[in-house]
Amino acid sequence: MLDCAIIGGGPAGLTAGLYTTRGGLKNVVMFEMGMPGGQITQSSEIENYPGFYQHGKTGMDFMNTWQEQCFAFGLKHEMKKVERVSKEQEHFIVTFEDGNSVKAKTVIVGTGSTPKRTGIKGEDEFWGKGVSTCATCDGFFYKNQEVAVLGGGDTALEEAHYLSNICSKVYLIHRRDKFRAAPSTVERVKKIDNIELITDTIIEEIEGDMMGVTGVRLKNLKTGEKSNLKVSGIFIFVGHNVNNSVLKDENGNFICDMSDWGQVIVDLNMKTSLKGLYATGDMRIEAPKQVVSAAGDGAVAALQVISYLQEEG
Repeated sequence: MLDCAIIGGGPAGLTAGLYTTRGGLKNVVMFEMGMPGGQITQSSEIENYPGFYQHGKTGMDFMNTWQEQCFAFGLKHEMKKVERVSKEQEHFIVTFEDGNSVKAKTVIVGTGSTPKRTGIKGEDEFWGKGVSTCATCDGFFYKNQEVAVLGGGDTALEEAHYLSNICSKVYLIHRRDKFRAAPSTVERVKKIDNIELITDTIIEEIEGDMMGVTGVRLKNLKTGEKSNLKVSGIFIFVGHNVNNSVLKDENGNFICDMSDWGQVIVDLNMKTSLKGLYATGDMRIEAPKQVVSAAGDGAVAALQVISYLQEEG
């Protein structure tokens, strides 16, 4: 039986693995289908993590050292997809996609969230053919071309900034007249010559042909004016869906208390309503969606697991 099963290999999961193993737990396994690191590995540059300020260093550069450090203390990594988590008496059953399962005394979940789709006409048709949610992954395909970015938060503006170094022109489209991003981020973007802000505007349709996206149809919400914008790609950043399916039982009911938006309700110790189960990172309520916060969540949850196991004997 595992001392602790960690589901998810982002900053929260890796930090939880580091703290549990370094804290003396001998049988800790992190279940993550791909290479650990999480969404931050797609970021073009890291400048807001304390103690890490190296110009030009990417999210992948940043997370590579985490993996090496965490595994050095005994954390095991298994590439298995977890189907669900359940509790039987005093222990948990972690069931995998293939039907096999493993028992664990405690579980830390940090499966994060995934980008939302907008439902705009043409989005599904051209998904992966000019419609993207990752500038770092796909930006190079649009070198010296014009692209659009949809969204008004920090991610949208940061990705527009990244694309401005590759593309000839970046149109940043937002349905409101003010951005939700941090003021410093907004000011930085406004100073970039090849980024044009298009506010109070929605995208009514994404157009394209056999080769991919060719443009977008716009509508100004204040004037009602419609226009066409020729672009080769559209990058969408309008929020995320919580990856909470592992916390549903066979009947589709959640095994712990959740918010109306599908986020896991936890206290300051990352404890859920189910004893021995902890939730961290972007999937929990009021998550700041920052690496430093996710790492803190993982550390807190791990310390709580150690304390819990000591009390349980």
